[in-house]
Amino acid sequence: MKKILGMGALVTGALLLAGSAMAADLKAPGPMLMKAPPMPVMTWTGCYLDAGGGYGMWNQDHSITTRAGFGTPDTTNGGRGWLGRFGAGCDYQVSSSWVIGVFGDYDWMNLKGSMATLLTNGGFATSGDEKESSAWAVGGRIGYLITPSVLTYVDGGWTETRFDQINLIRANGTPTGNTFPAHTYQGWFIGSGFEYAFTWLPINGLFVRSEYRYSTYQKDDLTETLATGAPGNILHASKQVQTITSSLVWRFNWGGGLMSKY
Repeated sequence: MKKILGMGALVTGALLLAGSAMAADLKAPGPMLMKAPPMPVMTWTGCYLDAGGGYGMWNQDHSITTRAGFGTPDTTNGGRGWLGRFGAGCDYQVSSSWVIGVFGDYDWMNLKGSMATLLTNGGFATSGDEKESSAWAVGGRIGYLITPSVLTYVDGGWTETRFDQINLIRANGTPTGNTFPAHTYQGWFIGSGFEYAFTWLPINGLFVRSEYRYSTYQKDDLTETLATGAPGNILHASKQVQTITSSLVWRFNWGGGLMSKY
């Protein structure tokens, strides 16, 4: 009997010790959970190069003052054609939705049209072919991120454009020998567009951009050079140019173009 009671006491003691140990285990803190690292998000901060092409249209309002001092009414003519563009710039993302930047670009242009002088030479009305051959622009832009990879923006700034020499011909197609010189016009521009990041491509930093731009240039006076070399009539001309372009953009620091979300 004493043995049975002794064994019962031992079993009871063992159960009590086991219960205490289990209670201690339940109260002990579990293993610490590792906090996941913050997810990176895109940033548009950085610099880029761009190249592309598009279509352009120019119009001009012009009039003539003759050597005798008589003036002609304003006439509107224009030209059309293709252009190529390359440029560079830098952006800074100021918040989760807004981006500001500066840029510059250069256009090779072949926008051809005509200019009718409304004057006569040897009894024939005269006109001349006219071509816009180049332009450059510098300015700034401000953009809004519709999504982290889609930016819409407006831009504006200063621009200059080059129009080639005008060779005047008679209505019967024969040259007069008279010319108006090539000239560079100065003005300003405003535009808008969007830019999309190819985040799904294996090549980092590649974007596509489409933009509409309107440029207007100050009126300038060009003096005609006659076939004899003497000065002739004076042309008063102001230009307006519209372009629509699409370009590929490469952000050359895009591989590190990530910022912490937190």
